[in-house]
Amino acid sequence: MSQYLVDLLAVLLGSAVGGAARYWVSGVVNRWLGERFPWGTLVANVSGAVLIGILAALATDSAALSAAPQAQLLLIVGVCGSYTTVSSFALQTLALARDAQWLPAAINVLASLGLCMLGVWLGFGLAMQALGLAASSP
Repeated sequence: MSQYLVDLLAVLLGSAVGGAARYWVSGVVNRWLGERFPWGTLVANVSGAVLIGILAALATDSAALSAAPQAQLLLIVGVCGSYTTVSSFALQTLALARDAQWLPAAINVLASLGLCMLGVWLGFGLAMQALGLAASSP
């Protein structure tokens, strides 16, 4: 089997896991908080940002995932790529805007961007600290 197919299978498997996890998390959050605001998507995207920060730290030169490119593809590209989604965020923000719910739409944009950036930074920093590595950019 070619290396490309092995890599593609890793991404495919990770995508299946990430998509199912996103569906489950969004459902749980929406049942808990309601669907007037896209809480499920926000929680999935922020928790995914924390996860990708941790995984990026684990993929640095001397960390656990550095020598495992298929694991990086499976977890970072596959799981995180399908667990978090810009398309759902954009569609839900558009729906709020089309309903003239300008404040919730703006809050969704700002909260998603700010919290996801904070999540990546936090996940990366915590993982680097736990690994005892000097913090550098992902």
